[in-house]
Amino acid sequence: MKNNLGNNKKEKDFLWLQIKEMPYFRGLLRAVEAKMYQDIELPGPILDLGCGDGHFASTTFDKPIDVGIDPWKGPVRLAKKQKSYKLVINGMGNHLPFSENYFNSVISNSVLEHIEDIDSVINEVARVLKPGGKFVFCVPNHQFLSNLSISNFFDHIGLKKAGNIYRRFFNKVSRHYHCDSPIEWEKRLEKYGFFVINWWNYFSPQAFHTLEWGHYFGLPSLISHFLVRKWILVPRQWNLFLTERITRKYYLENFHQEEGAYTFYITHKN
Repeated sequence: MKNNLGNNKKEKDFLWLQIKEMPYFRGLLRAVEAKMYQDIELPGPILDLGCGDGHFASTTFDKPIDVGIDPWKGPVRLAKKQKSYKLVINGMGNHLPFSENYFNSVISNSVLEHIEDIDSVINEVARVLKPGGKFVFCVPNHQFLSNLSISNFFDHIGLKKAGNIYRRFFNKVSRHYHCDSPIEWEKRLEKYGFFVINWWNYFSPQAFHTLEWGHYFGLPSLISHFLVRKWILVPRQWNLFLTERITRKYYLENFHQEEGAYTFYITHKN
């Protein structure tokens, strides 16, 4: 099934669209996620919960999403400039300013893991979503921390305490409150009237190591963004040749990775 936003994954190189504008480790993950949305039917009106600066929506979908909402004022201002949404709102996920049964679809891309009081947000999503409506989202899972190469190296040489310290450090840097298994997510969703249609793990351990080390190799991009508000100073293929070569094989890998560090969920409201 194609989504109703006019996309064709054969016509777009989501990897290039991402890495030419943001650090490669983040761009690789977002590119993989963008591909997965292409065959999902998303009837409108649609809410993007945690829309950020709108960059993901602008590269993933060919038509504007009905509503984007995010608690951070700076990204919301940027999202309005992107014109990826018909309406962008600065607001919280646990208090959505919409009536009951308003949306036919809600999407949330790598957002829910950052919310401590996740249950109140899921409850709000259930309130504003119509019966039979879709809730589509992706999050890091219970294999996120166990896939970290540096902590696993410490474990291998007998320094398990150092490995656990690194895991806690990386999780804190990633601002994660939830790295839950599909079983935990299914139980949580059922409480609020959601049924999981399908889910799969994605982003293999090898791809994840590219993301992990990218946090350190991406320091020049961070400096560039701090100084001139641009992640990539020269967004040309000759400049990003090596970056593209390293990330391309992971962009092309099969969606379904049993040991993947992230999980994609397609659910509907009963």
